[in-house]
Amino acid sequence: MSIWFYIISVAVFVILIYLILKLILIKKSMKEIRNGLKEILESDTNNLITISSNDKEIEGLVKSLNIELRKLRKQRLQYENGNQELKETITNISHDMRTPLTAISGYIDLLKEDNGKKHEYLEIIERKTNDLINLTEQLFNFSKTIDIGVEFNKESCCLNEILEETLASYYNIFNEAEIVPVVEICKVEVYKRLNRSSVIRIFENILSNVSKYGKNGFKVILNEDGKIIFSNKASSLDSTTVNKIFDRYFTVENAKKANGLGLSIAKQLVELNGGKIFANYINGELVIEIEW
Repeated sequence: MSIWFYIISVAVFVILIYLILKLILIKKSMKEIRNGLKEILESDTNNLITISSNDKEIEGLVKSLNIELRKLRKQRLQYENGNQELKETITNISHDMRTPLTAISGYIDLLKEDNGKKHEYLEIIERKTNDLINLTEQLFNFSKTIDIGVEFNKESCCLNEILEETLASYYNIFNEAEIVPVVEICKVEVYKRLNRSSVIRIFENILSNVSKYGKNGFKVILNEDGKIIFSNKASSLDSTTVNKIFDRYFTVENAKKANGLGLSIAKQLVELNGGKIFANYINGELVIEIEW
């Protein structure tokens, strides 16, 4: 009896020592995690949390924390870049708005002098006012990029119907720009599970881009698999600039009405719907393809 008591006592003692050591190591690891997390959050560093423990559960915890830290670092970088873009965009637009405002003010003063050039001055004021309207549109479109929205209520959408309705809404705009679209929509109704309002906005942004840059030769194709191809003559582009066409705030030189946001927003919305969008420059044409 005494031998078994001795054996059990030794076993309990060993287990107790093991648990005490385990507890000490866990406390040490928790301290390492706490200190490492504090250092990473308080300083601009790319370091990750490291521990001396080989405990599988604690290693799993540290791995999960490091994954979240990488995500946080990526989001912070995106925020900082977006904040810098915001400052640059507002600065540039504010500077551009100052020029027509100054000109308008000057010509209003000249109108007061009654020197026989009122008609000429009024035409200049009208042009400068239109410049201001375009700049205001840029600010409006920029504000829309700040909160596109990531919660989509998807539903079964007929791409044929949405594309036809959007094209019809741009009839007058294309007519004024002397653009005659060639439309090839498959007869089979194509249904995809998408967010309807965002699909309309995608099409509108692309068509708006065509109305600003496009010339004769605009064509739209909807295939039975849901692939949509927009193409139009774009002499102001080349293969290099097309690679940047989805970048935020990218504008084509001399395209004063463009704000560089429409296609960027379209790309984000396509991706939020689980699709892909591509742009190529082929034989003097800008070709944009969407796949769902």
